[in-house]
Amino acid sequence: MLRVLLSFCLLIISVDVLAARPEVVVRIKDNLFHPANIYVPADKKIKLTIVNEDDEPEEFDSFALNREKVIFGQSKANIFIGPLSPGRYPFFGQYHPTTAQGEVIVLAPGEEAPDAN
Repeated sequence: MLRVLLSFCLLIISVDVLAARPEVVVRIKDNLFHPANIYVPADKKIKLTIVNEDDEPEEFDSFALNREKVIFGQSKANIFIGPLSPGRYPFFGQYHPTTAQGEVIVLAPGEEAPDAN
């Protein structure tokens, strides 16, 4: 009985931790990433949700993040990154590398993202 109770408590804690994970949504439209610059906090695991609004597939690719994932047209995919140190981590679309480009910009504690306006 104690084992079942402990397992249940660990499950509840795991769900709470996952729910608190920061999520960033990036859209692919007309072979471009929107937004192209993604600001995230340092030392946190981040869930990137990539939504491909184009009809053709695109591959999210980043050597700096050590990630690659094909996102088919009119679909979405999740990519987990981090925890990362402050800095810039470029990414690009493998199928449209000259237009589909962006950066994950990891902010140091106390640093704020520039205002979007």
